[in-house]
Amino acid sequence: MDPIALSELIPDFQKKGAPLEASVSGDEILYLTETGKFALPFTPPPMRNHGNWLVSLNKLVKWLGGMVEERGINLFCGFSGREVIYEGERVAGVITGDKGIDKNGQPKGNHEPGIEIRAKVTVFGEGPYGSLAQDLIKKLKLCEGKNPQSYATGVKEIWEIPPGRIKKGHVIHTMGYPLGNDTFGGGFIYAFSETLLSLGLVVALDYKDPYGDPHGEFQRFKQHPVVASLLKEGKMVRYGAKTIPEGGYFAIPRLFFDGGLLVGDSAGFVNVPRLKGIHYAIKSGILAAETVLDSLVKGDSSAASLSPYAGKVEESFIGKDLHKMRFFKNSFSSGFLSGFFKVGLQYAMGGWWPGGMPRAEADHQAMRSLAAYYRNGARKPQEKKYDGTLTFNKVSDVYLSGTKHEENQPCHLVVLDRDLCVNRCTREYGNPCRHFCPAQVYEWMKEEEKGAGKLVIQPSNCVHCKTCEIKDPYGNILWVTPEGGGGPEYTGM
Repeated sequence: MDPIALSELIPDFQKKGAPLEASVSGDEILYLTETGKFALPFTPPPMRNHGNWLVSLNKLVKWLGGMVEERGINLFCGFSGREVIYEGERVAGVITGDKGIDKNGQPKGNHEPGIEIRAKVTVFGEGPYGSLAQDLIKKLKLCEGKNPQSYATGVKEIWEIPPGRIKKGHVIHTMGYPLGNDTFGGGFIYAFSETLLSLGLVVALDYKDPYGDPHGEFQRFKQHPVVASLLKEGKMVRYGAKTIPEGGYFAIPRLFFDGGLLVGDSAGFVNVPRLKGIHYAIKSGILAAETVLDSLVKGDSSAASLSPYAGKVEESFIGKDLHKMRFFKNSFSSGFLSGFFKVGLQYAMGGWWPGGMPRAEADHQAMRSLAAYYRNGARKPQEKKYDGTLTFNKVSDVYLSGTKHEENQPCHLVVLDRDLCVNRCTREYGNPCRHFCPAQVYEWMKEEEKGAGKLVIQPSNCVHCKTCEIKDPYGNILWVTPEGGGGPEYTGM
C-alpha cells in the first residue's frame, strides 16, 4: 500500500495503531523461465516500493470501520445491496437483498424482505465489477465513448514458512513462467514477516485459451524452484481470489450522475504497473466526500452539481498517474516481451504514444474457440495433480478461504440459457467455466444414458471474484448478490 492517501486522511495513522504488517525493506523483479530465473538489474520506477507498506486489506478495513463507528456513523454489515432505486434517470438509493428465501424462491420462517435505503447522494464503492455499479454503468451509459473495462483474476494464498528464508518486508514481483508470451500477468511474493508470506498470481482475463485456468497456473507458479524453495516445509493457511480492473485511463466511466458517484475499483482506479489501488480508493473517497458535502450545502445533488468530482480526480495523483500510464495495458496486446519494451519507451516520453486512444474489446470477446486456438480442436486439458502440500485442488483452497453460504437459498449464479451451455459452448469452447472459475463452482457431469452432459453449479463454493460473469464467452452468466453475510472470510487477506 502506498500510504499517500491514508496519510492525508489520518496523518498519525501509525500512532493510532493502523494494522501494518511491515514496511518494504527491499524490491526484486525476476523473469522466470521454466526452471530458472533472471533478476532485472534495476527496478523500474513504477515498481519501486520504498516507503510503502505491506498490509492485510481485511485488517485495515476493519480498523477504519471501527474509527468510523466511533464518529457515530452506522455501518450495516451482513446486508447485500441488491438493486438501485431510480427516479427516472436519478439515483435515489439502494434496496438491500431479501433474507430467508429458500432455493425455490419461497419465504422461509425467518424471512426478512429487503429494505429501501434512500439518500440524497449515493456513493458506489463495491470493488471490481460491482453488481450495482454495473447496472448503473449500463443503464446511464456511463461508458459511452470509453473502452470496455478489462480485468485480471488474482489468485492468492497466505503461507507460514520456517524462518531464515526471506527478510521481513521483502517484495518480489515476477514475470514470465508460468504464463505464456500471449498472456499478460505476473506473480508476487510479499514477506509480512520472516515466517509469513502473501503470494499470488495475477492473470489478465483477455487471454485467448478456452482452457485458461488462473488457479491452475498459480499451482504451477508455486512449483517453480524459486517459489518452492521458499515454501518448503511450510503450511498454507488462507486462500482467496478476486478480480482487478486493469483497463486504465481509457476505460474509466463517467464518475458522476444525478444522485451519485463512483469511487475506487468500481470506477476502475487501479495503477496496473504498480499493482496498487488502495491509495486510489481512499483518495477518491476523500474527493467524493468533499463533493457530496458541497452539493448538500447547496441543496443540489444533480449531475451538474456533482460533476466537479471528475475534475478533482483528474487533478489529483489518481488522474495524473493513470494518464501517464494510459497506454500501459494496451502495449501488451502483441505479447509480453514487446509490451515491456513499449512501456519503457512510453515512460521515457512521459506517457506519450502515437495513435491516440487505442480500441479494446471486452475480455469475454478475446477468448478463441477450440478450433481457432488449437486448430483441430482436439486438445484436452491435462489432468492436474495436486500433492496437498505445495499444490492444492480448488475445493481444498475454497475450504481455506473460509467461504460460507446459507445452503437453502436461491442460486446466486444465474446461467441465462442452459441449452447454450450444453450445445454450442460444449462444441465451440469446451465449457471454459470449468477452468476459469478459481473455486470449482461449475462442474460438467456426464449423463451416460443420454450420452450428453449436464452443467452442475455449486454456489456454496463461490469466492465472489466475479470471473465467471466477466469471462464467459457468451456473456451467459449473471452473478447476483447472495444472502447478505455469505461469502469468503478474507481473514488476513
